[in-house]
Amino acid sequence: MKKVLFGILGVVVLIALLSGCGYNGLVKLDENVKSKWGAVQTQYQRRSDLIPNLVSTVKGAAKFEQGTLTAVVEARAKATQMTLKADDLSPANIQKFQAAQGQLSQALGKLLSITENYPELRATQQFSDLSAQLEGTENRIAVARKDYVDAVQEYNVKMRSFPTNLTAAMFGFSIKGTFEAEPEAKNAPKVEF
Repeated sequence: MKKVLFGILGVVVLIALLSGCGYNGLVKLDENVKSKWGAVQTQYQRRSDLIPNLVSTVKGAAKFEQGTLTAVVEARAKATQMTLKADDLSPANIQKFQAAQGQLSQALGKLLSITENYPELRATQQFSDLSAQLEGTENRIAVARKDYVDAVQEYNVKMRSFPTNLTAAMFGFSIKGTFEAEPEAKNAPKVEF
């Protein structure tokens, strides 16, 4: 009888210690990170879905810019092939994902800059609508990435803090990766009038 009582008491104490050491908090924060990552992916998918319409709209007017259109299509294909599951958000995987999305952003930027040479294209309602949607999507991506970075920071701080770090090590929780500034962001843009 005493062994059973001590066994039950031991289980209760273990559960109390685990919850006191942050296991439940880590699970909650981990799920929050996964949710925020889902929001990031949703916005990138929205952007990816808009690109074929934008390319089709530009293709008719910008016949001489085939190389740029091809680069956008190829970058989109590469970016959509790079999938990252919420359970595998290591710093290295986030960097790979960010690199693929960065190539797409650069190709889109070039595409939008060449449209300046085609005033009749910029004047069409379809191009205006798609450009506005793309701009809005880029803003949504920025917000989703910020929310993700904030969630990762909270998770990583909790995971590295004592005594939660002991619980994290015991149950296999690991540091989550976050977004970093693109290498091109180190240089200020050149503005000429």
